[in-house]
Amino acid sequence: MKTNKDLGLTLLRMIVGVVFLAHGYQKLFVYGIDGVAGSFSQIGIPAPHLSAYLATFAELFGGIALLIGLFTRLAAIPVAFTMVVAILQVHLQGGFYAPKGVEYPLTLLAANIALVIAGGGAFALDNVLFKSPAEENPKLIRESLAA
Repeated sequence: MKTNKDLGLTLLRMIVGVVFLAHGYQKLFVYGIDGVAGSFSQIGIPAPHLSAYLATFAELFGGIALLIGLFTRLAAIPVAFTMVVAILQVHLQGGFYAPKGVEYPLTLLAANIALVIAGGGAFALDNVLFKSPAEENPKLIRESLAA
């Protein structure tokens, strides 16, 4: 049975996925890895070139995975990590409020932590690909418990 919780998780997962897909796309195709690495170097992120690759691909592929609901819990972890780095390296010194404060990245961090905990909801691709027979038929669960 699909619930409001499933609809809420689907909406959260898809919007967060679009946001990170757009940011990963921007890093890769607008700024380029060298541009991202240069920015990372200026703000003191260690190993800026490696960090640029990791952040770009975490956001790009993590965003795609979240959008379609594939490996939702796993995809949300590196994306959440990019927000921890953004908060600590950039936004914390800007106070709370956007555009320079922690407000926006903190919200995205919380959304990704929620997806790690709760999963992507019933409408995630994970459920189509990895659903067990017992999940498809709750009667199997009751029968196996009664045996």
